[in-house]
Amino acid sequence: MDSKDIRQKFLDYFKEQEHTIVPSSPLIPAGDPTLLFANAGMNQFKDYFLGKAEAPYNRAASAQKCMRVSGKHNDLEEVGHDGTHHTFFEMMGNWSFGDYFKRDAIEMAWELIVDKFGLDPDRLWASVYREDDEAEKIWRKILPAERVLRFGEKENFWEMAEIGPCGPCSEIHYDLKIGSGERPNDPGGRFVEIWNLVFMEFYKDESGKLEPLPKQNVDTGLGLERVVAILQGVDENYETDLFAPIIASIEDITGADFENPDHRVAIRVIADHTRALAFTIADGALPGNEGRGYVLRRLLRRAARFSRKLGYHEPIIYRIVAPLTDVMGEVYPELISKNEHIVRAIRAEEENFAQTLDVGIELFEEISKKAIESGDRTIWGADAFKLYDTYGFPLDLTDLMASEAGLVVDRVGFEKEMEIQRERSRASAKFKVSDEIGPRKWVEITEGSDSEFIGYEKTESGAQLRRYRIDDDGKARVILDKTPFYAETGGQVGDTGEIVGDGWSMRVTDTIKEADSFVHTGELEGEIGGSPDVIARIDTERRKAIMRNHTATHLLQFALRKVLGEHVHQSGSYVAPDRLRFDYTHFEAPSPEQLRKIERIVNEVAVADIPVFAREMPYREALDKGAIALFGEKYGEKVRVISIEPVSMELCGGTHISRTGEIGAFIIRSESSIGSGLRRIEAVTGTGVIDWANEIREITKELTETLKVAPDELVEKVRELIAGQKKLNNEIDELKRFIAGDTADGLVSKARELPGGRYVVEQVVVESRDDLAELNDEIKKRLGSGVVFLLADIDGKLALVASATKDIVEKGISAGELIRGVTAITGGSGGGRPDFAQGGGKDTSLASEALSWVKDQLKTKLGG
Repeated sequence: MDSKDIRQKFLDYFKEQEHTIVPSSPLIPAGDPTLLFANAGMNQFKDYFLGKAEAPYNRAASAQKCMRVSGKHNDLEEVGHDGTHHTFFEMMGNWSFGDYFKRDAIEMAWELIVDKFGLDPDRLWASVYREDDEAEKIWRKILPAERVLRFGEKENFWEMAEIGPCGPCSEIHYDLKIGSGERPNDPGGRFVEIWNLVFMEFYKDESGKLEPLPKQNVDTGLGLERVVAILQGVDENYETDLFAPIIASIEDITGADFENPDHRVAIRVIADHTRALAFTIADGALPGNEGRGYVLRRLLRRAARFSRKLGYHEPIIYRIVAPLTDVMGEVYPELISKNEHIVRAIRAEEENFAQTLDVGIELFEEISKKAIESGDRTIWGADAFKLYDTYGFPLDLTDLMASEAGLVVDRVGFEKEMEIQRERSRASAKFKVSDEIGPRKWVEITEGSDSEFIGYEKTESGAQLRRYRIDDDGKARVILDKTPFYAETGGQVGDTGEIVGDGWSMRVTDTIKEADSFVHTGELEGEIGGSPDVIARIDTERRKAIMRNHTATHLLQFALRKVLGEHVHQSGSYVAPDRLRFDYTHFEAPSPEQLRKIERIVNEVAVADIPVFAREMPYREALDKGAIALFGEKYGEKVRVISIEPVSMELCGGTHISRTGEIGAFIIRSESSIGSGLRRIEAVTGTGVIDWANEIREITKELTETLKVAPDELVEKVRELIAGQKKLNNEIDELKRFIAGDTADGLVSKARELPGGRYVVEQVVVESRDDLAELNDEIKKRLGSGVVFLLADIDGKLALVASATKDIVEKGISAGELIRGVTAITGGSGGGRPDFAQGGGKDTSLASEALSWVKDQLKTKLGG
């Protein structure tokens, strides 16, 4: 029976039992900020169990895509070391929402696995919670008493969280007849749990007390991979038809052999991680630096490192997507429809990491060698952090490599280095908080709630002064009972305007949020006193410009998703009156044609003059309607939804225009990368487009006058100048090579001969680091066999380069170690491979001492 038949037989059986077959939800949970990925079949039914929503059916069944890579359910470290653990897997399950309970759940499970799947009942065992007499009684009518076992809370009591629905569970175990152990839950691998039946009948409160639930629910989970392995009669999940074509492809590409114990772990990891990456990218995630994006990056980098264990140094994962799609594309068509996107995203990330992976591995080997020689057998925090920060090694990858070498990682030291970096980031960030400038105490004027925002409807309003303060910078901070001023949040800048009081006024230059209060900041005229009543009035023209830009960001996200794919998500924004900035997830630069298409779509929607509606609705209802939420943002039960039908629906608390026509025009000023997997668009709208056009016109005018050509001849003239400059640069480079060759001849003639080889160690005069590297190459070419170490004073700092031929490296010489040794003397940093390395030194007065140290090292190792 193949895996497709097994999956379908499960669903067909429960359909016959009057269950609604519910499709798998995406791996990216909608509206559940507590989850990075769907990690259990019940995730999409969570609100039904919590009583937050009414289930539209009493019985359901599903085959759910799952990922377990973080938190309580984290199988990442186990993957590869046995044949049963995975990061991505499928969880088949059936659920009852107040309908059937223990007897029906147990009897249906038994009928399916014995009568439909044909498992040998003599190899099946059941476990129950030690206090669950009812479940034990049911099982003893099916199985001999000696194969129905009681266990404690750890094994057979399930909790959704510390507080919430919970209950006993029954597990069905299969005897593999291999391995050791006398009964289920014994170590040794003889018994494998295949199905967990959870009976939710209690609610656990803060004190730990269990109260009966008004409805008794059932939540079950049957791992597809495990049951397929049993039914196909193979020793492990990776030998089933779910994995066999993938593993065959890995073998073909790398030349490895799954039957070879030295290759088996690496092949399992690559196969597993490829599945996880392909499915999560298909569902909208991308490798990145935070959240689920960083999980994907860790998976890819682990797999890339394991490919090196197989002796394969080229990108591989993207090539394995094809056999995966062949295996699972029929069941999960998103693998087919998004195949090109998946392949491109993985390939871009692989190629990016490949540039640093091999160098990082060599650095790790040098670090581990020192750790072994020193006897402490520890990869210290500073070294682990350098691998992370400079070479992109996730800590768990360093941990894995250290474990393989019999070493440990100084995690405490690593976290200290991380915290130092975070402090640097915090120090360099410009946070807009009013406490930043020696605050004084608030002066209370009136009592009551404050900061009711009325700015969606009004731009001017009467209000009451609640409190104020004057800070050391002379600026006033004012809080009102209600305000039309929007406080900076969600990327939208705060409003400006004026507040007029009894004998005083204030020019508001910014509005920010402190906790839940809107703080109006500005310059005070007069002295606050008299009546607490004030008039608050925003700068309406400025607000309109902000509104145009904010609505345009919504249209921009729609256009990006339409042109580049639905994996695009907002990762940040800045909405000001004169411009907008939109940060988004994507793995490569959009082409000029794609950018023009994006721009055109936004302008077409603007010209269509579509109404823009703002509505409040329950959070769950908004998501069900298809509204886009910002990942990581916390939302209340009621949310504000901005709808531009039929193109856009987003959760947003910002201010917006009433019709898209008010945008006027939209122009993308720039598009750039701001990090791996993250990109940024800067754009203007309305009168900003006119300003931009005038700016371009002035630049064009200046260029045409300078170059003495007509505007339509400008591009050709620039190309002509670039070609001329390129030719001149080539001639200069040729001359430099000639000079470098001449210099190299002279230096090679002075090379020092040692029993183990020759070396050139010199301080030279060059103009740039490129010239230094060029000279190194010329010397190495002429030397044939030996070591080159060059040092030059460039702009008051030392530039360093070292290289060694292969035969010399085999004698224990490492260019990277030479560079690091010199920087320890002169200050600075550097490193690289054993055959080539570069660096920089700080103290030029120590150049001679550094060169003497290099010569001493070479004499020691080459027999001087």
